[in-house]
Amino acid sequence: MKRNVIETVLGAVVLLVAGLFLAFAYSTTDIRPVTGYSVTARFNAVDGLTVGSDVRVGGVKIGSVVAQSVDMTEFRAVVRMTIRPDIRLPDDSVASVSSEGLFGGKYIRIEPGASATMLADDGAFANTRDIVSLEEMLGKVIFLVTDELESGR
Repeated sequence: MKRNVIETVLGAVVLLVAGLFLAFAYSTTDIRPVTGYSVTARFNAVDGLTVGSDVRVGGVKIGSVVAQSVDMTEFRAVVRMTIRPDIRLPDDSVASVSSEGLFGGKYIRIEPGASATMLADDGAFANTRDIVSLEEMLGKVIFLVTDELESGR
């Protein structure tokens, strides 16, 4: 009977420590969605981008992707994001979908423009760049290599 009490207390301590660890990890990381003003961007493709993905300037998180939809008239992906209220972006900034690495997640990279006019709440990026998928790049490389091998014969 004494062993069951010790096991129960030890299990409760383990669960308490795990809960404290999760609370600490959540409070110290940047995984929470950013609140601020809302902007949209339209892309031909947003492969791998998900709701909750980061919006970054110079590698620093300044916002989050909050929604994705399809514009049924142009058949383009519409990405809605929130930007921190202390970050004001020029209206000629460029939004692009980037990858964190070969197998990393996707995020929105913002390249600030030089305009004196800033994007307003519910504004839209006029300039966007589409993502080049890994499959497309590999296909181009394979095509170039096989073309070179065939022409060298």
